[in-house]
Amino acid sequence: MRFTVDPWDPSYGASVESELGESTAEVDAAVETPPERWAPVDPSPGLLAPEVVLFVDGVRRTDAQVWIDGEDGTVSPALCASFAAGVVCCCPDEGAHLVDAQVRRGLFATVGGGDVATGAGTYTWSQASVRPGGDPVQALSQAVQGRMGETELLVAAGARTEGDLLVVDGPLRGRQHLPRAVGFVKTHGKTYLPPELNPVVAALGPGQRTPVFGLGGAADPLLARFTWYLRLPCPPGSPWAGIARVECSGLAPAAEAVALADTSQVTLVRFASTAYKDSRAPQNLYPIAGLERALRRRLGEPGLLYRALRRAAAVS
Repeated sequence: MRFTVDPWDPSYGASVESELGESTAEVDAAVETPPERWAPVDPSPGLLAPEVVLFVDGVRRTDAQVWIDGEDGTVSPALCASFAAGVVCCCPDEGAHLVDAQVRRGLFATVGGGDVATGAGTYTWSQASVRPGGDPVQALSQAVQGRMGETELLVAAGARTEGDLLVVDGPLRGRQHLPRAVGFVKTHGKTYLPPELNPVVAALGPGQRTPVFGLGGAADPLLARFTWYLRLPCPPGSPWAGIARVECSGLAPAAEAVALADTSQVTLVRFASTAYKDSRAPQNLYPIAGLERALRRRLGEPGLLYRALRRAAAVS
């Protein structure tokens, strides 16, 4: 019996879902290469990585699940959450160093309310929108994610330098306007390519990528993306081992997207993690892993924050 073990730490879920769902996004596979000529793309000879590479990421944590009492006797679910975003710069002068890190705390509710002041900081009120028939708990989680994304955008915009490359952990959603920016997607829940092109992904060698293809944009051009799959250096394993999906804004000319794809090949492989150091190797790039640790330390001690919220609730 032959089988392979995904090196990805199972406590984070799988790097690839057991059954990839088919995306409904419109796909243009002919952006760089006609579909009938698709094949793994080698790094461009002589192309150098940018001297300055910026990595952006955010972390979040639920400090307490709470209920808000209404004047009419009803109760509504809410979340007290801490979240943070930061930037790590990798450059020849200073190596990898933290450029910026910002921490926020918020009370996310589906009803009106106000800020909650505690001895450990103030939780700023935000109202989550719930669609008719929607799940309030999911809406709260999405609201936290949205505020964290806004903070990521804030720190990313403030850290830009001339000629750098900005790598956002996850999709570029909401940050497509940032120049020289790519989204780095570590896990795969959907398959975007038509079935006849998926074997090209499995055939990628370390450092190779697929041709660039387009996603979406027919209904809303602002959601259009160029994207490509890249295999990071890793031991032989499953067909999708070490595969990451990289994307950039679909508003840029296709030639710029191809140039970014080439740059990503010679850049991201330098930061791929190894299994004996990181349980999410190789997709959890070293600068992003370090940034996550730095941000989580800044979120504060969860027990202290929970007790502070309990005390604030007792006098509310």
